[in-house]
Amino acid sequence: MIEFSAVKKEYPPKQIALQSVDLNIREGEFVFLVGASGAGKSTLMKLLFGAERVSSGTLTVDKRKISSLSNNDLSILRRNIGVVFQDYKLLNRRSVLDNVAFPLEIRGLRKKKMRDVSKKMLEAVGLDDRADSPPLTLSGGEQQRVAIARALITKPKIILADEPTGNLDPAMSRVVLNLLLDAHRCGTTVIVATHNLPLIEDLKLRTIVLDRGKIIGDFPSPLGVH
Repeated sequence: MIEFSAVKKEYPPKQIALQSVDLNIREGEFVFLVGASGAGKSTLMKLLFGAERVSSGTLTVDKRKISSLSNNDLSILRRNIGVVFQDYKLLNRRSVLDNVAFPLEIRGLRKKKMRDVSKKMLEAVGLDDRADSPPLTLSGGEQQRVAIARALITKPKIILADEPTGNLDPAMSRVVLNLLLDAHRCGTTVIVATHNLPLIEDLKLRTIVLDRGKIIGDFPSPLGVH
């Protein structure tokens, strides 16, 4: 599903964010990315989504080499990827419901069906009472839940979540992780970048450790704990 081969990402002037990354993630895996701030987690996510391009090496996502895709082909690939950004990237001139429905709108879903599906998704993240609110009236944690609902709405092949529980209390963190685990059980490949080590230790799933742009650990269960 995902293969990094000798991938390097360098930002000008000569700032190396990722170096010599070799990594394979199978279809349907659930993977945690951990590491200190600046370790390369967000850059790795951006490469997968095509928001950044590799400086050298090869990155293959869903049998497509990212570096050789045209903008049009990249847009098609992104339709199968749900992304939860650290800064949410919500559409502030649209309601919460319209934000969640936006990926369905792009796909041309009928309006009634689109609204029904979006309302159910908002219910799942506990925000059905805020459907008509503008995003800027929500707390950071609520905006994060909207972003998560939007990422899940199309049942994508791949979900990339950058610190999805960063602004959530423990109870809501568990709700969000359960939604991601449900998607995983349905065959979705899920990659979560996080600093939440207790959560990782609790779930005991594959954990990849980054440090200064290099993979320094790849554990089938968190940090080698069984």
